[in-house]
Amino acid sequence: MIAKDEVLQAQQKWAEALIEIGKLKDNRKACEERTKEKIDELYAYDLGTVLFKPTRATDTQFRGTKEGALSYFIGGNSKFSEDTGFAIQPWSDVRFENTGIILNETTAIAMGNYFFTEKGSGALKKVEYTFGYIKSPDGSLKINLHHSSVPFTPSM
Repeated sequence: MIAKDEVLQAQQKWAEALIEIGKLKDNRKACEERTKEKIDELYAYDLGTVLFKPTRATDTQFRGTKEGALSYFIGGNSKFSEDTGFAIQPWSDVRFENTGIILNETTAIAMGNYFFTEKGSGALKKVEYTFGYIKSPDGSLKINLHHSSVPFTPSM
């Protein structure tokens, strides 16, 4: 059975990776290499299907490939011209607030809000998320479902 602490650790690793990638934004080669490493470490593209719906994507809403995820995080791929690089914003902090976590033998799902702090301005961005995790052969959790969206704002 996957433990809640494993999910919390996977979320912490994801948050740390996003901040680390942003710190490399001025060195494109190092940034790209580290982002590829983090995608391999954190996402289950090597294990099967990954359902990835990033926050800031409208033209190509879903990223079922590692190439699509890489473009979303650091931009620079003409196939995904809308991508400016979410990870290279950069962010100084990412905090998860789980509404709930469902634990199973080899899978887990977490849903809630996460908060991104913009480096420099300190502005806080609230985003809604659902992450699904699968237990990899080495025992680590990898993301196989990533859905993020901006909270609904009703019009007056």
